[in-house]
Amino acid sequence: MTSKADGPLDRAFAVVGHVAEQTKAVSVAEIASALALPLPTTHRLVGNLEARGLLQKAIGTKRYVVGNQMVTLAAKAIAAAFRTARRHAVLRAVADEIGEQCEIGVVRGDVVSYVDSVSVIQPLGLQFRPGEAAPLHCTSTGKIYMSRLPARYRDRLVDALTLTKFTDNTITDRDTFLTVLEETRRRGWAKSNEEYVRGVVGCSVPIVSPDGNLIACLGVSVPVARVSFDELDRFIAPLQKAARLLSQTILADNESEASEEAR
Repeated sequence: MTSKADGPLDRAFAVVGHVAEQTKAVSVAEIASALALPLPTTHRLVGNLEARGLLQKAIGTKRYVVGNQMVTLAAKAIAAAFRTARRHAVLRAVADEIGEQCEIGVVRGDVVSYVDSVSVIQPLGLQFRPGEAAPLHCTSTGKIYMSRLPARYRDRLVDALTLTKFTDNTITDRDTFLTVLEETRRRGWAKSNEEYVRGVVGCSVPIVSPDGNLIACLGVSVPVARVSFDELDRFIAPLQKAARLLSQTILADNESEASEEAR
């Protein structure tokens, strides 16, 4: 008799989890070996997950990566996790401290989706609101996400993106954009200089899980008439402090849930 902890759903979650943890595409045989599953069982599980878009073959190979449907589902789950009173209070506090609109964004497919935002003054120019989306290549959140990818996957994603020109400052040259992403990776945070909407600059910092994985980004958008591109640097420290608080609330929630289950 199959134990509750070793049922088909447990195995499917284990397969998706294993693939999501890898930095490169993996074969069915590698998945089976890593999880100590029979090869026929693994083939069946992977086939079912692929059919549902939770896994997909890496382009031109028979090896697997996380599927687009899984990416979308993960983004929705992250969005729901950030729509809580405690995390909104952290966002409100940093917006009050900075005196500008602050927003939390996640990557969903090939766009940045905003899941929460707070405006503390009369809005001018671009204002990201929950549910709105923006391109990866001309937002600071998109740059952070792409900068944290392994170089090989970063290059492939840049090649796959259409680097649409929205303003005179939009980066549309592949090599220039890759240089910016490498600078972002080294620095750990990102800026955008009127690259999506003329007259609006912004910056973002990563919100990471306890094990260092990127969950979302916390950023600010501001009219350049009020804050110049160079002056954005002064927002980084308070944003990083708030990002750490947001990470801690996620860890606290996880520990609370584990405590409840242990009772």
